Amino acid sequence: MQKVRMSKGKFDGINAVANSRGVIAALAIDQRGSLQKAITKAKGSPATGAELSEFKTLISEVLTPYASAILLDPEFGLEAVKSRAKGTGVFLAYEKTGYDASVRGRLPDLLAEWSVRRLQAAGANVIKLLLYYDPDDDPKINTVKQAFLERVGAECRANDIPLFLEPICYSDEIGDEKGIEFARVKPSKVTRYMDEFSKPQYGVDVLKVEVPVNMRFVQGTRANPDNQTAYTREEARELFRSAAAATRVPFIYLSAGVSDEVFRETLELAAEAGTPFSGVLCGRATWQDGVPDYARGGPDAGRAWLAERGVENIQALNLVLSKGAKPWWDFYGGKENIEVVS
Repeated sequence: MQKVRMSKGKFDGINAVANSRGVIAALAIDQRGSLQKAITKAKGSPATGAELSEFKTLISEVLTPYASAILLDPEFGLEAVKSRAKGTGVFLAYEKTGYDASVRGRLPDLLAEWSVRRLQAAGANVIKLLLYYDPDDDPKINTVKQAFLERVGAECRANDIPLFLEPICYSDEIGDEKGIEFARVKPSKVTRYMDEFSKPQYGVDVLKVEVPVNMRFVQGTRANPDNQTAYTREEARELFRSAAAATRVPFIYLSAGVSDEVFRETLELAAEAGTPFSGVLCGRATWQDGVPDYARGGPDAGRAWLAERGVENIQALNLVLSKGAKPWWDFYGGKENIEVVS
């Protein structure tokens, strides 16, 4: 295999968010709008920015001893950066939360007061960018998104910091992205965006991707209670393999809001398929069930839930990763096959 050249800043940045095995066992709490809604619903009155910051700080304090890194946002997460366990790497999100639903195409935008340089100064080892992307959308819309990503990739390259891209597929034509009709087209969309965004012009160092199937519709899984089926288990394994084969950069999986049990079963299936994923950035699957305790009982109740159930969830996930995830450098044939350049 031909040697891969990588700058020192990017090599060191990826290692900073990985564990000693080279596996990225990271915790995500960069949610903003969705977290605000969850806390508001649980407590019965509007959540404040101070509460978002406090909940993120609790998660950082209690759970980062069990994680290789934490993903936060600079709007409500900077106190949590300070509260992480020693040696825990930091991802900071660069995008605005959500999108303007009045404009077609779920177009991306960046936080106006931040730049890659400023995120680095705030403690980021890695820049994370979320991008809604439908390979079947209007080519004009996708061209705008591709150019947007090229600009962010160039900014990360200029500041010598890794870029982790989180593409999220959708279909405005189908609508319900949790339904069986979307489940049938999801594998193709995920596979094609993994192919597209691993092209060198984007400057993406690691892809943070959805799994290519909806476990709710995989025959015979615990996540499928009524046997509505979009794919057999063997078809699902092959879809995992096909999507993985499309990328030219390492990739990790995101939990996408499913429960901790479903996410663990998902990773077990990925490992069964021999998928060379390099870890996870797992958010709500780890901590979402603790929101009501925090919202109704305050920080002490939130901390107690996290110290018991949250720790159980992240330790169970780490066990699955220890069996299935591969070191990120194995994607390039091993550490010895990466030439680090200044």
